[in-house]
Amino acid sequence: MAKEQLRFTGSGGQGVILGTIIIAEAAFLDGKQVVQSQSYGPEARGGMCKAETIIDTKKITYTKVEVPTLLLSLTQISFDKYVKTIDKDTVIIVDEEIQVPDRIAAKHEVLSLPILRSSHEVLHAPVSANIIAVGAVNEALRIASAKSLEEAVVNHIPKGTEELNLKAARLGAELVKNARKGK
Repeated sequence: MAKEQLRFTGSGGQGVILGTIIIAEAAFLDGKQVVQSQSYGPEARGGMCKAETIIDTKKITYTKVEVPTLLLSLTQISFDKYVKTIDKDTVIIVDEEIQVPDRIAAKHEVLSLPILRSSHEVLHAPVSANIIAVGAVNEALRIASAKSLEEAVVNHIPKGTEELNLKAARLGAELVKNARKGK
């Protein structure tokens, strides 16, 4: 596995930070080295937030994401800000409502997924959007085994919501599989 530098962005309250914690733990459970960091303050509820995870099979000596290998954005404003920090190999996962300029879509793998809509319409649980996103990211990059991802999800969600959140992670993976089939 090559070093993965993940940047999750959205607005405070969407669970972006928890998403990076879960993906980092899943990779750790599979024996990988991980570092997770987050940026929030007044963003904690409603403003823009960013969280990052670095995953590698080797020791991580620099703990900041320089150029993400994956950018996840759940809001237009966060996409517009952080898309400026990507390079030609960055995979982009966005909610379907985000407008990705043609010049960017032409140069990158862009997976435009119904993350927020699926949390409402399929799962009837808007708070599950971040877990859908985690499942999508894991499927897109093959970061951790399904077993480790599910264990990490269960370790970080409220008791009694295990079935819903595991379904959300699996749904995220299916969204990526379906999007790639359609290309």
